[in-house]
Amino acid sequence: MYSRALTWWTILRIALAERLVYRGDFALGTLMRFLPIITQIFLWFAVFQARGNEQLAGYSYRDFVAYYLLTMIARAFSSMPGLASGIAGQIRSGEIKKFLIQPIDLLGFLLLGRIAHKLAYYAVAALPFALVFFLCRDFFPGWPSATNLAAGILSLILCFLLGYYLEACMGLVGFWWLEVSSLLFVYMLFSFFLSGHMFPLDMLPEPWKTLVMLTPLPYLAYFPSAVLLGKMQGGELVFGLLAEAGWVVFFIVLSRVVFHYGTRRYSAYGG
Repeated sequence: MYSRALTWWTILRIALAERLVYRGDFALGTLMRFLPIITQIFLWFAVFQARGNEQLAGYSYRDFVAYYLLTMIARAFSSMPGLASGIAGQIRSGEIKKFLIQPIDLLGFLLLGRIAHKLAYYAVAALPFALVFFLCRDFFPGWPSATNLAAGILSLILCFLLGYYLEACMGLVGFWWLEVSSLLFVYMLFSFFLSGHMFPLDMLPEPWKTLVMLTPLPYLAYFPSAVLLGKMQGGELVFGLLAEAGWVVFFIVLSRVVFHYGTRRYSAYGG
């Protein structure tokens, strides 16, 4: 047990050092991530002006701006660029053989790489995030309560795990499909609209909101943002955290099952 933990720690430390060395563009990239929000801010400003600044689905104009800023944090946790396509590419090229003949677990190894990526990202990008949120502080109603802050941090950790294992499952489909780009395109299309990245899901009429909340997508952006904004309270907050944790467990198990059966049908030749 100690030797395994030491192995994983060594992998994480090397991956983190590697990313800190060559990803000096994190700070500038973070500032650039906020630029597309400007268009949405002007759009919703016009909408609220036309409505006489009435609330929309329980959100004021300031709430909308704060919500979009918080979704940038949530998406930075849950997004896994290149993960699914990278796994499928390793399967297609035969590179995945090294994980089948060496005592290193593919999913665990890649997870440590993503953890290192996020740690390096936020270590470098913390200052740009702080600057943007300081400049936009008047849009926020204040600091969330201790309960919502703790629940928000937990939901961000869970959305990172959910994003990782969900995309890992799609990448592992490469054991059956040599090309998963079409699957990823469909997923990204639905995720953009149904994760709450484009608009708060409270705007959806029933029964569509309930149906969307039954999927894992809202927990990639909408739920953590709504929690930190104070829109989730009491039983709704507890149920949301349990549902998010349930989806994480589901995709962890699914990824292991898919990997198990995928390696049983996998064959490769050569050195």
